[in-house]
Amino acid sequence: MSSSEPDQMRLGNKPKTSRTSSNSREKTMQQPNVYRRAAGSNWLAATVSSSDNKVHVAKAAEDGTAPDSEHLTKSARTRQRKMAQRNRYLAMDCEMVGVGHNGQEDMLARVSIVNIAGHVLLDKHVKPRHPVTDYRTSVSGIRPHDIENAEDFATVQNEVVKMIHGKILVGHALRNDLAVLNIKHPFEQIRDTSRYKPLCKLVSNGHTPSLKRLTMAVLGQEIQTGEHNSVEDARSAMGIYNRIAADWEKYLDKKQLQQQRF
Repeated sequence: MSSSEPDQMRLGNKPKTSRTSSNSREKTMQQPNVYRRAAGSNWLAATVSSSDNKVHVAKAAEDGTAPDSEHLTKSARTRQRKMAQRNRYLAMDCEMVGVGHNGQEDMLARVSIVNIAGHVLLDKHVKPRHPVTDYRTSVSGIRPHDIENAEDFATVQNEVVKMIHGKILVGHALRNDLAVLNIKHPFEQIRDTSRYKPLCKLVSNGHTPSLKRLTMAVLGQEIQTGEHNSVEDARSAMGIYNRIAADWEKYLDKKQLQQQRF
């Protein structure tokens, strides 16, 4: 060590840093933070609160058009695909009140939609379009104050149409729910627990079983012990489908092949 070096150290002079190491640090600082963008995208997808945005994010994930999707980590893309899968299958149930003479005609009072995990995506009461002559409270669970200031039918109908578009729709006696909503859904995208023949044959000897009976037979759960709840009924239908989905889809594939041969 030269005599000048200890002097420099005693005076507190710092050794010079090479330009190469300085430049490398600057380049590192200038690099885009990919993980921060990924975290931001995940946070956005996880904190969307409205049902419309939930559907939008899920569809974007399914189509691969989510924002900054090319920058997402592998685990983030996996979570995104799982979210899309959860929202590809939806279960719906409606509660109705009676209108017209003696309340014999059905009118929508509440509609609920859940995803494959049973999470509620939509649950709304609907304002009556005609005078209600029978609230059917003992079954529907609907009371006057539930629907008198509820949302307009057209608004809720539009939300449902957007939400179920392109999705596999699960439910029990869905024909009645779709009729009271005044909408249609492609037959091949419907999974109706009241019309799946192998299940009907097993549980009720070929007759149309009630959702209550199916839920007890397949899931071992008791529902509808009092007033009905459309969220509970939608979850029950989805639970039944989840339990036998593999056999159900094989049955449909086999049936489709048989139809193609003739």
